[in-house]
Parts: sequence; structure tokens; C-alpha cells
Amino acid sequence: MRIHETAIIHPGAKLDEDVEVGPYTVIGENVRIGRGTKIWPHVHLEGWTTIGEDCQIFTGATIGNDSKDLKYDRGSRTFAIIGDRNVIREYASISRATGKDDATVIGNDNLLMTFVHVAHDCKIGNNTILASFATLGGHVVIEDRAIIGAQAAFHQFVRVGIMALAGACSKVVQDIPPYMISDGFPASVRGLNVVGLRRNGVSPEARLLLKKAHKLLFRSNLNRTQALEKIREEVEMCEEVAHLLKFIESSERGIGV
Repeated sequence: MRIHETAIIHPGAKLDEDVEVGPYTVIGENVRIGRGTKIWPHVHLEGWTTIGEDCQIFTGATIGNDSKDLKYDRGSRTFAIIGDRNVIREYASISRATGKDDATVIGNDNLLMTFVHVAHDCKIGNNTILASFATLGGHVVIEDRAIIGAQAAFHQFVRVGIMALAGACSKVVQDIPPYMISDGFPASVRGLNVVGLRRNGVSPEARLLLKKAHKLLFRSNLNRTQALEKIREEVEMCEEVAHLLKFIESSERGIGV
């Protein structure tokens, strides 16, 4: 381990092999850090926090701070769990969960840029990108390979589907369906994320089926129930279309249109 002499690390913290800790970083008693992770200067890791392997946490980031939910019982044992190979840039903030033994969870291979805020009880999947100043309220869910634009702000309990894209500076108060682009104030679905689908290797056949589903959902005069029925009748079912339908049917906050 390469630990700078000015770093303050509680004796109870557990750091695996090859962990590097920069100057003036503070690591609390219940923090666990996986091998190969690099912690830059002035980072604060506190609470019941687990960091996976080969992560990079840059200057000024704070992870595992108390939930800002007014229902949080100060000192309660709640968790922040960060997976492997995540890049957390300068001054990002990730809070622990609110309820006892609950967790804020971030998966693997994510990029959180400067000043990103992830509030209590959020769930972020794998291979996502959150651009600078993106702000997630409590209980927000971000599925795999989604992209969140700079300064986008998310209401509590909003969900963002797989490979969806939220435009910069958008105000997101309802769910963003998988594979879609959403933008605006408040945000609404603007189209299919064709570029994202191509980049992620979605087949041309599946892209065409998603295009048909998108047209019925957002470019027809059908209401949501009618559109879903029409998709099942007229659009060949594939993995992507099935996930889209399941996501919409399970939405509690509604879909921005």
C-alpha cells in the first residue's frame, strides 16, 4: 500500500493490496477498499462504505456521507456500496442510504464526473456516464449504459432505463424509458437513442422493432394502454422490446411525453 503520511486512516478501516491514498485524505473506521484502487488528495470516505477494485476517486470527493433525508436517524448503520473500476471525479458526493441496513449502490465501470451528486438509496447499474453537476434525488434508479447530461436534475424515485440518454440541464420528474432520448424542462421523450443503440451493439433488427414501438408509444394518438396493446399485436417481440414494455408497465411516476 502507498499511503501518504498526511492521510488519516482509522485503524479499523480495511485496505487491500496496492491501494494508493493521497495527501490529506480521511478514511473512516468502517470503510473497505478493494485492491488497486487509487484515492487522490483531500478525499473523505466515511460511514459503512465499500469501494471495489481498481477504482479511481479524485480530489475532494466524499463517499458514504450521512443521508440528507430528514427521516435519517443520525449514526444509523446504512451503507454505500461501490463496485469495481469506477471513476469518481473531483468533488463528487455519494450519500449512504436512509433506512437501517439499506444501501446506496453503484455497480461497475461507471464514470461520475465533477460535482455529481448521488443521494441516498440510489441504485446505479454498470457502464453509465453521469456528466458534471448531474444531481440525483433519493431513490433514483439508473439502469446499465445510460448517459446523464451535465446539470440534469432528477426528482426522487425517478428511473432511467437501459441505454437511455437524459439531455444536459433537463429537469427529470418522470421515468425515462429504456433506449430513449429525453430532454427539456420538464423532460420528455424526444426520440429513440439510435446512436447509443449502435454503439452498444444492438442489432439492426432490434433497432427497427424499437423504432416501431417508439412510434406507437410517442407518435400516435393512442393512449398508453392502447399503445402497449398495439405493440404486442403488431411488433415482433425481442429482448429489447420486452424490456421496454416491462419498464413502462412498472412505472409509478409515469413517462415524460
